[in-house]
Amino acid sequence: MKTFLIIAMFASLGVPNLLEAAKHESPFACDRAALTPEKRKRHFDKLSPALRSLRKSTHELADGFEFEFPADAATYQLLAEWVGGERLCCPFFDIDLHVEREGGGLWLRLTGREGVKQFIKSDFPPEWFK
Repeated sequence: MKTFLIIAMFASLGVPNLLEAAKHESPFACDRAALTPEKRKRHFDKLSPALRSLRKSTHELADGFEFEFPADAATYQLLAEWVGGERLCCPFFDIDLHVEREGGGLWLRLTGREGVKQFIKSDFPPEWFK
């Protein structure tokens, strides 16, 4: 009953209905049709293997994973292109690119709602986690 009252209160204030928003969450499945055949081939056959080979370390988080990469311009460009495709085919990810100050590392963080971590672990090749 409290949840209903809170949602009703937000709705009366003009805040979108929280239950309605939750119904529109995308499923945990890669939507490969979100990319053109050419972009899909590049994303899965070129960018993903290149990034796997460049990965320096992997850190497990409570709600996902964080991957470390060399902090050079070419790797950053590869990651930025990969993120552009990944956000289309896997819209349920929270994706963060982080460049540390003073010449520090380059990090890709993939997190999200409950279940995202398990999806990453089952969908990504094992080489991402070594």
